[in-house]
Amino acid sequence: QVQLVESGGGLVQAGGSLRLSCANSGRTGNYFSKSWFRQAPGKEREFVAAINWSGSNTVYADSVKGRFTVSRDNAKNTVFLQMNSLEPEDTAVYYCAAAPSASLANMKSAAGYNYWGQGTQVTVSS
Repeated sequence: QVQLVESGGGLVQAGGSLRLSCANSGRTGNYFSKSWFRQAPGKEREFVAAINWSGSNTVYADSVKGRFTVSRDNAKNTVFLQMNSLEPEDTAVYYCAAAPSASLANMKSAAGYNYWGQGTQVTVSS
């Protein structure tokens, strides 16, 4: 029903910035809550940030508060993750996830999301 495509990953030095994008296939996804998760090699997938359908509510993992900002532009069917002050610990594959807002009880739980993008690699060098 909803197809997600991430972009914007790459290699950046510590202290630098990247902006990730997650585009959904149509307007239907604009009524979904969207989240960013990340997974480093040998590590479990962890929550990064989430945003509700209108952008009025955002949630962040403690590890990225003050550094990352999630936003969305529904006119462009896109959610963004602005990542500033990047650290080597931020290195991971970043995934965009989506779920109907009405059915999502916990925005920070990966189990609640039924649509996932393919991931985009973020590498932060020291």
